[in-house]
Amino acid sequence: MSHGYERELAAGIAAVALAARVCQSVQSQITQDVLEKKDKSPVTVADYASQAVVCRALSTAFPNDPIVGEEDAAALREPDQQPFRDRVRAELAKVGVNGDESEICGWIDRGGHDAAGGRYWTLDPIDGTKGFLRSEQYAISLALLVDGRIDVAVLGCPNLPLTPGDYGSNGCLFTAVRGQGAFVRSLAEGSAPQRIQVSATADSAHARFCESVESGHSSHDHSAQVAQLLGITKAGARLDSQAKYGVVARGEADIYLRLPTRADYFEKIWDHAGGVLVVEEAGGKATDVGGRPLNFRLGRELRENRGVVVTNGKLHERVLAALKQVGVE
Repeated sequence: MSHGYERELAAGIAAVALAARVCQSVQSQITQDVLEKKDKSPVTVADYASQAVVCRALSTAFPNDPIVGEEDAAALREPDQQPFRDRVRAELAKVGVNGDESEICGWIDRGGHDAAGGRYWTLDPIDGTKGFLRSEQYAISLALLVDGRIDVAVLGCPNLPLTPGDYGSNGCLFTAVRGQGAFVRSLAEGSAPQRIQVSATADSAHARFCESVESGHSSHDHSAQVAQLLGITKAGARLDSQAKYGVVARGEADIYLRLPTRADYFEKIWDHAGGVLVVEEAGGKATDVGGRPLNFRLGRELRENRGVVVTNGKLHERVLAALKQVGVE
């Protein structure tokens, strides 16, 4: 009998929705002054607070489950970090999560496990740092892996409208359980999930791309060459974070490329696990640039893979062939 994962999904949704409220609160306080000074402190506060919220919730619901998170509290514990500790505690208190400094650092440090197989959660408390600072796209990405297989995914996108183009909404939450399809709902409490599917676009000339805003995250030159080879003329969407996976999963874009920029860089599992399952359960496909399956069994990094290619499935082989033609494989 297959595992339904109802408890895991419910705990994940509640945790990510609460973390999204914390992130929205911190983001609403970002000023022009912060941006001009290139001050990363808001994202640091939100990162720590978001990880604290999610790790606390998971530790309560599943005390034996390890968590592989992006952050740890080592820097936060330093004596000169008192102002940060105060800000993190204040933001948590706003959403009804109360703890002293030691408890809060303890929750954050729950994310310090290595991905050593078996059953564990992986968390990116804020994926898309620069998008967060610009008040654009970012995501809170949570996934449950069992023996290297992604079984549950919850992807919170606080600035991505539920209905494309409707920017007055509360943001959205994508969910997937292996074998059960992919869904989206509003981040507003009590909203009903709607099933989502990738696009039916089969002709690459009609395809729509999405890629990272930051060229340091993905090779834009190669993307442009691929677009030309495929005859793509529609303007691509550039957005930060795993929101791109959500956009492909619901058929708003057909292709997302994260192309290698350095030979020695390996993708982190928390940057992809949540999004990959959402796209796959919506009928799409995710591999590396050579068409190899993404291997989540090798610890905190995808050490067997180079880059990531995400499509609606129908276009996948065409995209891989175009990448090979431009020398990316």
